[in-house]
Amino acid sequence: MEKLTEKKNIRLMTFPKAAGVGQDEWTSTFLADHGRVPEPRVLRSVYGGMLAQTPPLPPFYGEVDSSWTVASDRKPSDQEWDDLRFAWAAIFGVKSNAILLARDGGVLGIGAGQMSRVDSSKIAVRKAADAGLDLSASVLASDAFFPFRDGVDAAAEAGVKAVIQPGGSVRDAEVIEAANEHGIAMVFTGRRLFRH
Repeated sequence: MEKLTEKKNIRLMTFPKAAGVGQDEWTSTFLADHGRVPEPRVLRSVYGGMLAQTPPLPPFYGEVDSSWTVASDRKPSDQEWDDLRFAWAAIFGVKSNAILLARDGGVLGIGAGQMSRVDSSKIAVRKAADAGLDLSASVLASDAFFPFRDGVDAAAEAGVKAVIQPGGSVRDAEVIEAANEHGIAMVFTGRRLFRH
């Protein structure tokens, strides 16, 4: 307070501390006492108003989700499982039609912001190539399902050995068939991370 009040023409708002409550707890206690439990919201402007949504919880690296299913004939190796968990956590921060290529706990390429998931895949592959990175035995994470098999075909051509994606496309069988043809392990999370 002493340092802040050295500034000229400053306006400070203070909030009284609730009796018997520690410094870290007083705000939430005050809100709860008045029937208001703080909840996170993402606000978006829409024509004529606002849309308030509960933000998705980010997946965390190392998290093992029991709802994940191996959709392909081949199961991921232990190393691929580790890379898939890393890629799934990392893709949370990438926007719209995101494709992320990873290996050994590092990101090799990212493609995003495209109208087509295949175009995002091509950008991710190109970014890795521009950086001189080898994509053999890498994994691919997709923030939303593959609507067609062409994304898996392109991933296989680049050297991808395992894919993690939400699943849920009307063409899932076609996408899984492509993974099986290429010997790619495919994991469905059942959770979409797509965001704008």
